[in-house]
Amino acid sequence: MAEETVRVEVPAVEENVVVDVAPESLEDAVRIVIQKALEANGLVRGLSEVARTLDCKTAHMCILADDCEDEEYKKLVTALAKQGNIDLINVEEREKLAQWAGLVRRDVAGEVTKTLKCSSVAIRDFGERTKALDYLLSQLH
Repeated sequence: MAEETVRVEVPAVEENVVVDVAPESLEDAVRIVIQKALEANGLVRGLSEVARTLDCKTAHMCILADDCEDEEYKKLVTALAKQGNIDLINVEEREKLAQWAGLVRRDVAGEVTKTLKCSSVAIRDFGERTKALDYLLSQLH
């Protein structure tokens, strides 16, 4: 019996390619830094993981959504960041933060079908140094 090889063509999915350009706003800088940290596997998402990372003081930065429903959660993250002398940045919406952190569901064509919500993320590893990171750090200090 002759072996047949079957060729399957997989459509190319375009990722959000981040080019090292100077960010136009603080929000753009935060988005780029989060995406680079996600690529470097240095992004922590979820209440228990973020709280543990802040408590162990292994995070470099924490991003908290302003529209978080639970005030106690916001107080906890803020207090842990302050206690560990970790930079804390506030963003407006949980949906934006979730989209930046990669918490979206995509269909076969690569289109976003559902965006989840994320109240906070912590960054343990920034990944490669970018102009956005330099801009963000200059704004914080």
